[in-house]
Amino acid sequence: MSHTLFEANAQRVQRCELAVPGSSPGMFEKALNSGADFVFLDLEDAVAPDDKLQARKNVIEAINDLDWEGHGITISVRINGLDTQYMVRDVVDLLEQCGEKLRTILIPKVGVYGDVYMVEAMVNQLEMQEGLKNRVGIECLIETALGMANVEDIAKEGALGGRLEALHFGVADFAASVRARTVNIGGLNPDYPGDQWHAAIARMTTACRAFGLRAVDGPFGDIKDPDGFKLAAKRAAALGCEGKWAIHPSQIELANEVFTPPEEEVNKARRILEALKEAAAQGKGAAALDGRLIDAASERMANNIVRMAEAIATKQ
Repeated sequence: MSHTLFEANAQRVQRCELAVPGSSPGMFEKALNSGADFVFLDLEDAVAPDDKLQARKNVIEAINDLDWEGHGITISVRINGLDTQYMVRDVVDLLEQCGEKLRTILIPKVGVYGDVYMVEAMVNQLEMQEGLKNRVGIECLIETALGMANVEDIAKEGALGGRLEALHFGVADFAASVRARTVNIGGLNPDYPGDQWHAAIARMTTACRAFGLRAVDGPFGDIKDPDGFKLAAKRAAALGCEGKWAIHPSQIELANEVFTPPEEEVNKARRILEALKEAAAQGKGAAALDGRLIDAASERMANNIVRMAEAIATKQ
């Protein structure tokens, strides 16, 4: 193991993140009772330009008035991009008017670490100004070619800054950015022999895990294809993501199912840990379980599963 280690900035259960337009306050209470681990109220792509200011007011009111934590939900807001006239006031108004209850800010279309630094500096100053006791985390959407080209630097420098918690893969904008021949959001492309987004998700996830961040997969566009959603979620989980977006309430239970370790898997992980503990007591560094060799690497994998199961159990 390297002498250089990055501990996680924040541990949160994030199996499913429900996206809710800030311009649709009628959806807020439904989101509150949705069963999602995270809800992000959106001020960016899901909100038309003429509705931006009212959406911001709606979101601030919802964060203040609804008991998100009491319903087991981490509340987040996707702000507008740094290239818009809305972003500065998004951050200022959120921190000044509902900063004690806001848990994370999601920055869209992050291209370089400087994008993160700008928001982080604003949040630092606003927390001091308001005397906030709650520390607002930052999450980033990697959804452009520039962002993916710089994802390791974004993850590393953001982790060192102390506020960055997670990276999300934004498949639709990423596809547009790299000019991929598809109009499919997150599903398999029949013209591609495999998962078109495997390399991108694997790269982002590796950057996350290297620097102590959570890795979250983005949307799946076809809400009438639950099997396709589950397959996409399973591919992301296999690559190391710990959660996925839902753009419709019907996708929440599917994501929670995929990203919750099954009882059989958790039991096997505990058996691995027990077998290695017994082996260590006999002065052995490895053991056999069910006819297979297990060693220190097996222990690390098993610990990941057990810790996730325990975090989910504690949340519930």
